[in-house]
Amino acid sequence: MAGYFELVDAPDGGYRIRMMDAAGDLMAVSVTFPTKRAAVAGIAQAREIAGTGLIRDRSGDSQSAVMASLAKRRTGGGAGRGSSLTGGTLAATKRTRAHH
Repeated sequence: MAGYFELVDAPDGGYRIRMMDAAGDLMAVSVTFPTKRAAVAGIAQAREIAGTGLIRDRSGDSQSAVMASLAKRRTGGGAGRGSSLTGGTLAATKRTRAHH
């Protein structure tokens, strides 16, 4: 099992989503949603982002070697033109490789 989402009551009213890993450890907590329906839609959006979202390192101690490694694993290649690390898309990476 890869992990799961929990729908929980938010302390200020509404609902939040907790993303848990397979061991049951907390990975992320969402914003507050006003209704359960909105929270479920938020889960669908989180799944889409997790599956296709790029990595943007906005930390103060940007570790380019770590990010390049993540980008390489995600795209199956280096962190060159069109990779996740440089802001391109996976499809763009595949197109770039196909032309070389």
